[in-house]
Amino acid sequence: MGVRTRWNWTLELLEHAFRMRELTPEWLKFPKYRNYPPLIPTQDEWTIEKYVMEVMRPFRCWTLGMSKRYIVTLHQVITVYNDMFDQMDGVMQASTKKMTPWKGDSFLAMQLA
Repeated sequence: MGVRTRWNWTLELLEHAFRMRELTPEWLKFPKYRNYPPLIPTQDEWTIEKYVMEVMRPFRCWTLGMSKRYIVTLHQVITVYNDMFDQMDGVMQASTKKMTPWKGDSFLAMQLA
């Protein structure tokens, strides 16, 4: 439990990219990166990224919280397990209110999780 998860690293990468979103077009003006402008995310893609980050943040809190404990009890595991399912249920309910194709995909991912 003391190891950072791939989910946490993915979230950190997304957060960094989101913070740098306004600088990315400037960075791509360098001659070395001229072939990459098609990789600049659209506003819709930034919206999706923000949504994914909001969904993932509680998982980071739980994994980091559990990894700081020397002894993990069944009570703690059950509490985290219930919180994680409550989070996924909330995301699924929110996704059904305003269904777009990408939210449909995230809804399916949450169901499978």
